[in-house]
Amino acid sequence: MLKKAKQKILIVDDSEMNRALLIDMLEDDFDIIEAENGVQAIKIIHTESISPDLMLLDIVMPEMNGFEVLATMNQCGIINDIPVIMISAENDSSCIERAYEMGVTDYISRPFNVAVVRRRVMNTLALHAKQKRLIRIITEQVYEKEKNNNMMVNILSHIVEFRNGESGLHCRNIFSITNILLQCLVRKTDKYNLTSKDISLITIASALHDIGKISIPENILNKPGRFTPEEFEIMKTHTTAGAALLDELPIYRDEPLVKLAHDICRWHHERYDGRGYPDGLKGEEIPISAQIVALADVYDALTSERCYKKAFSHEKAFNMIQNGECGQFSPLLLECLTDTHAAVIEELQCHSNEKIEEKQLQNLVDELIQLNEADDFITPIMQMEREFEKAKFFMMKAEELQFDYNCRTSVAVISEWGAEFLGIGKTTLNLSEKDAHILQSESVQNFIRQLKGTSPENPETEGIIQLEIKGVKMCGKITAKTIWSDDKTSGYTGVIGKLSDVKKIS
Repeated sequence: MLKKAKQKILIVDDSEMNRALLIDMLEDDFDIIEAENGVQAIKIIHTESISPDLMLLDIVMPEMNGFEVLATMNQCGIINDIPVIMISAENDSSCIERAYEMGVTDYISRPFNVAVVRRRVMNTLALHAKQKRLIRIITEQVYEKEKNNNMMVNILSHIVEFRNGESGLHCRNIFSITNILLQCLVRKTDKYNLTSKDISLITIASALHDIGKISIPENILNKPGRFTPEEFEIMKTHTTAGAALLDELPIYRDEPLVKLAHDICRWHHERYDGRGYPDGLKGEEIPISAQIVALADVYDALTSERCYKKAFSHEKAFNMIQNGECGQFSPLLLECLTDTHAAVIEELQCHSNEKIEEKQLQNLVDELIQLNEADDFITPIMQMEREFEKAKFFMMKAEELQFDYNCRTSVAVISEWGAEFLGIGKTTLNLSEKDAHILQSESVQNFIRQLKGTSPENPETEGIIQLEIKGVKMCGKITAKTIWSDDKTSGYTGVIGKLSDVKKIS
C-alpha cells in the first residue's frame, strides 16, 4: 500500500535556531522547507515542483520582511492558496492587526508552546483543506447549473429555429460570433466599459434574439419567396413581440440577463445610419449588445442556407457587409469583424462539421411547447438566481451537516463533511424509501411542522433537533430555509439548511 505523501511546510525565518526549533517539533509529520529571508520564500512559492501547503513566517528579516512577503503574496493572489501562520516576537497589537488584515490565518507569539504550535498548524491545514473542498463542491455545482441554464436557453431558442425551418446551428453560431466580436471589442476600446460578466451575459442573451418569432404566423415565417409589403410588416413585429414577452415577466424583468435580452430582441434589426427597425435608432443610440448581435445575425444569415436562399461563401458575406449591402454597422464593429474573420470562419466550420441530433432535440422542444405555460419558457433565466442563493447559504461554514432537500423527488443531498460525520458513506438520501427512517423521530416531525409555518416572505426557521442514524443518537442546532416556486400558493418546493454544533448522545 502506497504511503500518503506528507504535506509541506515552508519555514521562513532569518534565525537558524528558530528554524531548528520549529523543524524539531514538525519534521515527524511534515516535509520541511527552509528559507532564510522573504526573497528566498517568494522564490520557493513560485517554484511549481515545491508548492508548500503552509507557511510559517517571521516578521523581522533582512532583504524582505514578513509584511513585504505578505504584500507580494497578495499582489500575486497566492495568499488564497497558501495559508500563512505568522510566528514572531513582535507582540504589538498594531503588528498583529496588520498581519490579519494582510491575510494571515493565525498569529503565534514567541516564546511559543510546542503543543500549541503543532495544534494550530494541524487546525490550519485541516480548515484550509475543508475550505478548498467546499469551494470545489460549490464551484462544480454552480458550473453544472450554469451549463444546464445555458442548455435550456439554447433549447428555448431552438424552439424558434425549428419552427422557422432553420438548421439548428443558427443559435450556436450567433453565440460564438457574438462572443468573438465582444472579446475583440474590449481589446480595442474601453468605451463601453464591458466586464467579463457583461460579455458572458450578452453572449447568453444573444440566443434569445429571435424569440419574438413565436408570434409570427408559420405561412409567413417559412415563406420560400419574397415577402409582400404587408407580410414584411408582420415579420418586423417579431422584434417588439420578443421585447414585450420579456417586459411582461412578473418578477424577473429587472434582472441583467433579461434586460440585455430585451434590448437585443427589440433592436437587433436597427442599423447605424438609422434605417433599421422598429424604432429607427441611429449610431450609439443602439445598445452595443444589440449592435453586436445584429452584425452576428446578418453574417450567419448570409453564410447559412434558408428556405428562400442559398448560402453565400464567407468571403462573399464579409464583402457584402463591408460594402453596406446589408445596412450600415458601426465602423468599430466592422474593424472587429475584419480582425476576427479567420477565427469566425474556423468556429462556424467546426459547428457545421459536428453532427447534431436534431430529432432528439426536436422531441425535447416539442415537450417544452406542450407545457404551454409562460413560466416554463422563462425558467432558464430565473434558475441561476436561486442556485446562487443556495451557494451563498452553503458557503457560510464548512464544518457542518449541510443539506438540500427536493420536495418533488424526496431526495436530500448532504455535504461530504456531514456524510463522514454520520458514517453513512453517501451524500444522497432517498427520504421516501430506504432512508425514510431518518424522519421518524418526534423531534424531526416537530421540525417538519415548523417548516410548514414558513412563508415566501419569512422562509427561515431554526431549532434543536434529535436524530438517530445506525443506532447512534445525536442532537444539534438546525437552521433551514424553504425554497418557493413562483406559484407561492402551492407551497415550498425544497428546503436548504445546516445542522451545527452536532453532539452524539450516549
